[in-house]
Amino acid sequence: MIRTLVAVAFLLAGLPGRGQASLALLPAPRPSLGEVRKGMGIPSTDDVRGQQDAIGFASRADQMALVWEWSARPPLPEALGPKPAPGVLGAICPHDDYLFAGRVYRQVVPLVTARTIVLVGVFHKYRRFGARNTLVFDPYRAWRSPDGEIRVSGLRKELLAQLPPSDVIQDAAMQDSEHSVEAIAYWLKHQDPSVEIVSILVPSASFPRFRELASHLGHALAASMRKRGWTLGRDVAIVISSDGIHYGTDFAYAPYGEGGVDAYLKAVARDRELLTGPLAGPVSPEKAEAFYSTVVDPQNPDAYRMPWCGRFSVPFGLLLLGETAREFGLPPPEGSPIAFGTSISFPELPVNPLGMGATAPANLYHFVSYPGVVFTGGK
Repeated sequence: MIRTLVAVAFLLAGLPGRGQASLALLPAPRPSLGEVRKGMGIPSTDDVRGQQDAIGFASRADQMALVWEWSARPPLPEALGPKPAPGVLGAICPHDDYLFAGRVYRQVVPLVTARTIVLVGVFHKYRRFGARNTLVFDPYRAWRSPDGEIRVSGLRKELLAQLPPSDVIQDAAMQDSEHSVEAIAYWLKHQDPSVEIVSILVPSASFPRFRELASHLGHALAASMRKRGWTLGRDVAIVISSDGIHYGTDFAYAPYGEGGVDAYLKAVARDRELLTGPLAGPVSPEKAEAFYSTVVDPQNPDAYRMPWCGRFSVPFGLLLLGETAREFGLPPPEGSPIAFGTSISFPELPVNPLGMGATAPANLYHFVSYPGVVFTGGK
């Protein structure tokens, strides 16, 4: 019976079946909500979104308070430029384990002072859910955090009502499966107990599709902001979640050799070029596309050229930031790379006695970089 079903599946797909080895070509079933929640560190309820990662991220108030304090201590991340004043329009912030990336979070988050944050997240498991060419929202009333519930902004309901149905999915299992938003949301909540969020995950899409999605969402966001008398930076900020390069043979990315000092120096130099190139200066569709084409094969967006987690969240987030500013008649926002580090560039925060830790190794043969970029009003 199993062989018959496999043969039928291959006939329908127009592919020749080659026995048991061909089973890998069949798509895995989409995870159920129950299966996803079983894998969460703190499962969601029907009302409140839980916590996916309770190892790499704080889950208690005492953990978050100490991480916040320790991450401000030297050595600080590499400074790629001067910091602007707090009140930025948007930012790119990492989402890796706090013991590795905490010092970069700490440089970026305090510059984001808007009360309402549109969080543009990575959707690592989009393939398993078959999600493409759309934006993924959550259905929850609030999100749990180490410091109490994070309110979901009323903007979410208005945005969903304004956007074309083909642009959006509202799905608990997809949002529950992802850690890239909660990682940053907890820092924002610790800094400002009144913060509100709108979580949006970004799966695979072509660059023209991202332009279309950003145009629709930017128009809807600006309309809702105008109704409230809100402005970018003061009331709303767009924060993009992204870790940088993932280097090592287990990431299937080792263009400078399997690892070691020389490979490390070349890999981080390439990331600096991205931070000071398409991610710096006035935001534009051309720069967003340049970044996209560097990290993604435009003819096959599912294929990495460089394994940045934010290969979709960053170009979409840049487009959204530019579209929203344009809707208000503002000049293009200016990107300023302010911090850069890696999982091995400074000492780990001493979180192990707190019950936190690392979810992956960090060494010269397996490392991740952390971009810190903020966006201010254009000139």
